[in-house]
Amino acid sequence: MPRPRRCRRVWALPNVTCFRPAVQQTSGEAVLTVDEFEAVRLKDLLGMEQEEAAKKMNISQPTFHRLISSARKKIADALVSGKTIKVEGGAYKMVEMPKRKFKCYDCGFEWEIEYGTGRPIECPKCKSRNIHRHPDDRGPQRGRGLRLGRI
Repeated sequence: MPRPRRCRRVWALPNVTCFRPAVQQTSGEAVLTVDEFEAVRLKDLLGMEQEEAAKKMNISQPTFHRLISSARKKIADALVSGKTIKVEGGAYKMVEMPKRKFKCYDCGFEWEIEYGTGRPIECPKCKSRNIHRHPDDRGPQRGRGLRLGRI
């Protein structure tokens, strides 16, 4: 009896789930699962190494290799044969992107934004510029604590 399949982590769902050739008559369709789509996104679009991408998806490197090979074969077949590519199904679990917390020190408003969006310039509520990272979200402080080797 085979062991149960590990749930594959997916960090981003596709914005577009269907790609069609420009011709009216297509010769079928190729169905990519969401986890195959994620493997292509991590390896080919973001340029990650297979081992790193496999860890991010919570699967082994050989499993990742089989996943990306299957996805590339389906994409190549669709391009060469003029098939529609659909992205749907698969065994996966969506992972919520980590967010940064900010606090306005004028009105006390607290909010979260995704990493990679840049630092906000002003508070969304009162438009004040007196904003900082939330105290719970700052991480270890630099330059504080024991100074070893000094008297």
